[in-house]
Amino acid sequence: MAVKLRLVRMGKKKQPTYRVVAADSRSPRDGRFLEVVGTYAPRGRSTSDSDAVVTIDHEKALRWLREGAKPTDRVERLLRGAGTLDLLGGAAPAPAAGSPLDAGPGAASAGAGEDGVAEEEAPAGSETGSEQ
Repeated sequence: MAVKLRLVRMGKKKQPTYRVVAADSRSPRDGRFLEVVGTYAPRGRSTSDSDAVVTIDHEKALRWLREGAKPTDRVERLLRGAGTLDLLGGAAPAPAAGSPLDAGPGAASAGAGEDGVAEEEAPAGSETGSEQ
């Protein structure tokens, strides 16, 4: 069973709040889940307090991550912001290939060499360096 840490939508119409849950990847978004790990209120707690509120139970989240649960992109950002992935240490889950999370500042492109400069390939049939 592949477990994901993902968001489940709660709240009223046009006033979303989310639960961060550990769920089987095959179950629907708002369907069955294994455990509630935290909450996320993107619009704040009330109209007077409009800052986003994230509460994460670090122990539960770390346990699921150590057991191999993969966070979705949004949940990974929430975990980074809450400091949970810092507590995990160097064993943070690797982002999916091609995701914006793996291309940080100074990241080398796919065709780049060690120094980050793209290497040029010679066209087929051309001589490279020596005369024959």
